[in-house]
Order: sequence, then structure tokens, then C-alpha cells
Amino acid sequence: MPSSPAPRSSTDEPATERADRVTAVDVILSIADRFGGVIVVALLVGFPLGAAVAEGVSRHRARVGWPAWWARRSAVSEVGIVLGTAPWVWMIMTPTDGPGGVQLTPFRDLADVLGGGDAIVQLVGNLLVFAALGALLPVRLRLGPPPTVMLVIFLVAASMSAVLEGLQLFLGLGRVASIDDVIVNASGAALASLVSIRWWRSRGSATLAA
Repeated sequence: MPSSPAPRSSTDEPATERADRVTAVDVILSIADRFGGVIVVALLVGFPLGAAVAEGVSRHRARVGWPAWWARRSAVSEVGIVLGTAPWVWMIMTPTDGPGGVQLTPFRDLADVLGGGDAIVQLVGNLLVFAALGALLPVRLRLGPPPTVMLVIFLVAASMSAVLEGLQLFLGLGRVASIDDVIVNASGAALASLVSIRWWRSRGSATLAA
């Protein structure tokens, strides 16, 4: 009787297949390699400083007559927008050795990114650039009727992203100014607004001065 074939071990897997497989460890190492400095500064300096500023602003507003709950919520929202957006802006405005350029065809760059080895890092990173803005701006400001808030957030984030893409090109940072970055950045902000929908000012009935 012929012997049954030996089971295939992981070491028999073609090298190309192993090379193409992206693990969670690969993603973490890629993020650390690219943005380790920004992450360290944000954790060790940004968050403690932001917490102190939010507390100080909250106490000041409470002393001058703001309702205590609104003094704290508004301060946390303002600081959170800055603190949650600045590190991402720092990352995307960091110069590279790339050739730069402009890509105005929608979804072309996105298709290339999704086919690459670091698709998760690229896509999630772009979705999070203005996530703090999307989640906290409608908490701080009354942006209109609730059904229109996501659209307003999308347009605000798209405008800010377009400015950053233009600066990348104008300053010669070696990055491609892409319409897809604007679309994904703005979409991430709009989706993030749903996280805070319970606290949108548009949904409240109280009239506040600021």
C-alpha cells in the first residue's frame, strides 16, 4: 500500500506567501517605526498638558457663571479637538524622500493602498486624522439640525484636509497631494461624529451663551 503523503508543515509554505502575509505585529512595528516619536510626545507631553489645560479652562468658566457641566464639557471638547488632531497633522506634514506630486482621480490612490502590504496602517490612519474633530465639534458647537450634522462635519474636515494636501505640495514635502486622502479623512470625521451623537448640542434644548 502506498504511504500517505506527509502533512505539509509551515516551513514548506512558499517564501512569497509568508512575505505577503501581514500580521498584527507587522502593523504595530510599522506604526512604531513611522510615528514612534509622535506617539511618545503625545503620551508624555500632550495628554498631561491637555488634561491640565482642560481643567483650568473648566474651572475658570465655572467661576464666571457657566453651568458646571457645560464648563467641563466645552473645555474637554476644545482641548480634545486640538490634542486629537495635532499629532496626525504632525505625521502627515513630516517631509519624506518621495517624489511628491498630485493625484486628482478619485479612488485611484485608495485602490493602490488597499493592494499594498500596509493597507491597514494607511487606511485606518487616514480615517483617524480628523476623528477627534468629527466626534467633538458637534459637542462644542450647534452645527444645525441633527440630520445635517454629519454632512457639516464632512465638509469641514474635507476643507481642512484639502488645505493640508495643498500645503504638502506647496512646501515640497515629498508627499502626494491626493483627493483620496481628502475623501477618507472627511469620511473618518463624519463617521466619528456618530460616537458622540448622544451629546450633540443640536440635540439639546438648553440655551447656552457660548
